[in-house]
Amino acid sequence: MATEEELNTQIAELGEKIKNAKQEKKPKEEWDPFLKEMLALKAKFKEVTGRDHGPQKQEKKPNNSGQQEASEKNKEKRAAKAAAKAKKEAEKAAKRAERERREREKAERLAGVGQDNFGDAKMVKSHEITDKKWVEVGNLKPALAGQKVLVRGYLQTSRGVGKGVFVLVRSTLYTVQGVAFQNKTVSQGMVKYIAALPVESVVDIEGTVTVPENPVESATQKMVEIQITSFHCVSKAKQALPFLMEDACRPDEKKEADVGAYDENEEVKREDGLVRVGDKNRLDNRWLDLRTPANQSIMRIESMVGCLFRECLLSKGFIELHAPKLIAGSSEGGADVFTLDYFGQPACLAMSPQLHKQMAAACSGFERIFTTGPVFRAENSNTRRHLCEFTGFDLEMAIHEHYDEVMDVFSDLFIHIFDGINERCKAELERVREQHPFEDLKYLRPTLKITYAEGCALLREAGIDQDDYEDLSTENEKKLGDIVKEKYDTDFFFMDKYPLSVRPFYTMPCPENPKLSNSYDFFIRGQEILSGAQRIHEPEFIEERAKAWDIDLSTIEEYVNSFRNGALPHGGGGIGLERVVMLFLGLPNIRKASWFPRDPRRLAP
Repeated sequence: MATEEELNTQIAELGEKIKNAKQEKKPKEEWDPFLKEMLALKAKFKEVTGRDHGPQKQEKKPNNSGQQEASEKNKEKRAAKAAAKAKKEAEKAAKRAERERREREKAERLAGVGQDNFGDAKMVKSHEITDKKWVEVGNLKPALAGQKVLVRGYLQTSRGVGKGVFVLVRSTLYTVQGVAFQNKTVSQGMVKYIAALPVESVVDIEGTVTVPENPVESATQKMVEIQITSFHCVSKAKQALPFLMEDACRPDEKKEADVGAYDENEEVKREDGLVRVGDKNRLDNRWLDLRTPANQSIMRIESMVGCLFRECLLSKGFIELHAPKLIAGSSEGGADVFTLDYFGQPACLAMSPQLHKQMAAACSGFERIFTTGPVFRAENSNTRRHLCEFTGFDLEMAIHEHYDEVMDVFSDLFIHIFDGINERCKAELERVREQHPFEDLKYLRPTLKITYAEGCALLREAGIDQDDYEDLSTENEKKLGDIVKEKYDTDFFFMDKYPLSVRPFYTMPCPENPKLSNSYDFFIRGQEILSGAQRIHEPEFIEERAKAWDIDLSTIEEYVNSFRNGALPHGGGGIGLERVVMLFLGLPNIRKASWFPRDPRRLAP
């Protein structure tokens, strides 16, 4: 094996040959073999010696110039510089932390973190009684300016404006505006919370009553507003509303017809392009529809009619009968009844308390009876003035010699009711009028009375065909109402002496004309709201009239028997509550005067 020295010599010789060839500019093909051989020898050299061929790298000799790496002075300067830099970084970190703290506190303050003057209230579970006092929205008046109040109601609207929010809160038939702008008490978070709350949620708002510079036209309480300091949601509306309350409260664009066929699916567009909430949508969601101030007022007026009805009759010596609604057979011998199985016996829902109020007044000696309650009619009448279930207000009373005694009571009763509504329901009437404009009802004292024949004659004078012994059509009733209004300046009247053929079997025939009867109807704005008569009180005469109507006597046996032990001469009538309210307020549809209407096509909600 070649030694290190031999290898060095060989490598040097080859290097010289390569150098000369390059100097002589010989082609690479001639000196390339020398290069390959030299590289192979260098590899052999490393194998023998363990190091690469060529001059060895010498370690860098330390600088022994005598200079020190750094003087003590330089060390001190670097140390001071490092300390200053560290101090500066610490100051920057402290400022950054302070800035972050302020920003965090500001964000929390704006968000209302830690504040308890807004947010979702605890569920009312009757776990405590506090000293809080709520004020009715309807009682908010300028006299309360400067006072702090707490009110509860539905959030009808909320409108964010810049750093504030305006709300309209509604309770029963009254609304008030509340205002909240950012300040020390009202945070940005509070404003955002109020503005984002779903409408129709139940809320409690607290604040100071102020008097605005200009009346708040969107609220019933126009001369006040509440500067809100506290706002809590008592019950959140959790699903999308089927319609906006703003749309449901919108005034009628034009007067609808109050007679004729009715289809709740009929879509009626407003000419002004605004949204009109359809009847089906309203009735499908009646619990929401009843929240409108107009509907709140209609139902409160209806309730007042009940109070006035009782008030008047109680003052005249009447007592209240609670008549059964489950009966055997038909209460008036008709076929339009809802039948049912009563423990194996055929039965029906009473279409009138007629037979029982007669029994109580004339046969049981109570003499003056009134009753209120549901009445059921299985009539497939899809009109604007018919319901399958309505509230009947009935009275029955003993008479001494003439059924005019009954009509006088009815006249006094209706005048008492009309006067009472006008005197006690002023706010309610205005709320109804705002959405459903109507003319005040005109009525006379005493009530105008005409005979059926006179009414027919008035129609004929107006060129309308009407026989004295034929029943009035709905259309002719309306026309007669218009004629009476023009002639006598009254919307309320009654007609006496109807043809016997159009009255129930228990109606007393007229002694002067056997084709007529001692019966009467009362009308408001050309529509019947009461039907009544003197009743037959002799059992044999009742049976005779029942046979004339082809009524099976076995179905009225108990009724007839009640007159076999002596019965007082008597008369009475039945009033449809919803129709009275509908017509007094000039509403176009009886369903607007019914809490939860029942007609041939509606059984819910």
